[in-house]
Amino acid sequence: MEGQIKVGDKIQRLREESKISQKQIALYLGVDQSMISKIENNERNASVEMLDKLSVLFGCSSDYFVSDDACGPQLQFAFRTSEVCPEDFEAISAINRIALNLREMKQMLGGA
Repeated sequence: MEGQIKVGDKIQRLREESKISQKQIALYLGVDQSMISKIENNERNASVEMLDKLSVLFGCSSDYFVSDDACGPQLQFAFRTSEVCPEDFEAISAINRIALNLREMKQMLGGA
């Protein structure tokens, strides 16, 4: 396992690249902010449900967190405000799930 990026490191990188705070992620996942800090510091493990929600939010395959594969072409989103609520993340996740399903269907059909 030496040289592998740990799950918490991957979550932190995706979160920071998306300019989302630990507090926002905690609210979205329904956990305490200290739990997110512990996960990012690899002191606690994220549940499968958490990883699934995060993968959809960030537009990655859920396998990304447990493999050496890159996230792939991450789906991007931008906000005009710093006041993003958990419902906003739910809407983003729903849209991303559609985009991820479309990407997977294209791959299955032999497209890029």
